[in-house]
Amino acid sequence: ALRFAQEGCRVAGFDVSAGAGPALVEEIAAAGGEGVFERVDVADASSVAAGVEAVVARWGRVDVLVNNAGILRDAQLVKWKDGAVASVLSDEAWDAVLGVNLKGVFHCTRAVVPHMIRGGGGVVLSASSVVGLYGNFGQTNYVATKAGVVGMTRVWARELGRYKIRVNAVAPGFVATEILRSMPQKVLDSMVEHTP
Repeated sequence: ALRFAQEGCRVAGFDVSAGAGPALVEEIAAAGGEGVFERVDVADASSVAAGVEAVVARWGRVDVLVNNAGILRDAQLVKWKDGAVASVLSDEAWDAVLGVNLKGVFHCTRAVVPHMIRGGGGVVLSASSVVGLYGNFGQTNYVATKAGVVGMTRVWARELGRYKIRVNAVAPGFVATEILRSMPQKVLDSMVEHTP
């Protein structure tokens, strides 16, 4: 967001929590840009539509969409201990991660694309993950979403290219962000060992 602001872009930030919103707008202003924050739950289509409409009402267009919302609810598909099922990946954990990480990308892209078409083009950039390409222990739901983002990106690149909309996904390795703070130190240490 700051880099876009430094390059002269107007930046709208969406988050389910309003906590970081005012600070984001202040940081963008300090970087010499113009920013706005909308409280949006990307898992809720009507929330996304309202947020996008507020941005379009303010600035008249959307040129770039960065789909970057993501959550974790890690668990093994089936955890087996002492000859019995100790736990399973719950429906709630499955639904929560798919709702934000996959459905959220769908909701945001679907809401923004008509404005990009009207505006003559744009860019949709979605955050996938390297684990969406090779899998990761205990992350069935997360990996499914990140692989799904790659698949949707391929489809949308074909569908939207004719409207001068470029659609890409990035699949970074592990990055020290808020989402990793809930992971055990042993897992974090292993990530660091395997990251160039």
